[in-house]
Amino acid sequence: MTSAPLKGSDRIAAGPLADGTGTAPSVRPSRPRRRGHSAPYWFLVPTLSLFAAFTVIPIGYAIWLSLHKVKVKGIGLGKGAREQVWNGLGNYTDVFQDSEFGHSVLRAFGYGLIVIPTMLGLALLFALMLDTPKARSAPLARLMIFLPYGVPGIIAALMWGFLYLPDVSPFYYLLDKFGLPQPDLFDGGNLYLSFANIAVWGGTGFNMIVIYTALRAIPPDIYEAARIDGASDLHIALKIKIPIVMPSLVLTFFFSVIATLQVFTEPMALKPLTNNLQSTWSPLMAIYDSAFLKSDIYGAAATTVVLAIATFVLSFTLLRISDRYTGEDRA
Repeated sequence: MTSAPLKGSDRIAAGPLADGTGTAPSVRPSRPRRRGHSAPYWFLVPTLSLFAAFTVIPIGYAIWLSLHKVKVKGIGLGKGAREQVWNGLGNYTDVFQDSEFGHSVLRAFGYGLIVIPTMLGLALLFALMLDTPKARSAPLARLMIFLPYGVPGIIAALMWGFLYLPDVSPFYYLLDKFGLPQPDLFDGGNLYLSFANIAVWGGTGFNMIVIYTALRAIPPDIYEAARIDGASDLHIALKIKIPIVMPSLVLTFFFSVIATLQVFTEPMALKPLTNNLQSTWSPLMAIYDSAFLKSDIYGAAATTVVLAIATFVLSFTLLRISDRYTGEDRA
């Protein structure tokens, strides 16, 4: 019986035969040549290019602007009258000394204290209700709850803004017919409720879908075992469903915190409808006011960098706290 011929790329080593009378060749296949090992990286070039063009470069340019200022010579007219010079951390010092920006951050936190618990609570409640076996018309209900999220933010803000106006709102007409008080939703603390209502109406559906998707991934055998042990739907929801979907709740919580610090559409759209809304009501409105109304793009860039760092630090801190909490639960 003849053996197959060896390839030239194979290495042959001698080894003793079973009877010890001689040696037999042993074949060691050579390593395959690494051809085209850099090909996968070429597929990343378009994505990395877009990421650099629209994310890395703008961030770097904003940081560069935040370290400069304009030096005006004379009355500021004529060629060369305005010169861009190095300012170091001067713009950042002005940001921390700006009381308007500090008040806008406090207003954003107050807005978040209303929006985040309400929105996530409703999203969790709707997801749990749709996940029960007794839920009827669940696909239609999911669509109706998610539908407001598909409405652009500016359109939703304008729609609710006109519903808040006493002269055109049907709600005020009904309140007047029944002799009930008509609150001014553009005055004082009611502004927080007005903005929060728009955010909750538009964001609950998205968070509900995230939580509901996590609920659908739970094996049904767990529920059947719990029902055999005598657990009710309420106990299953509290003891099984909510703990299992906790990572999804943490994810939606992080998204909500970031969206709260970046609230801009609602107050900016409702500002023309009332005189009680400051142009620096939220942090992003303060940045917009500084950049486009006061023409201070260098101060606005510094404020943007401060807000981005604060958002990152807050998100990272909350993530570490949640990881420690969930880690202790698993232990």
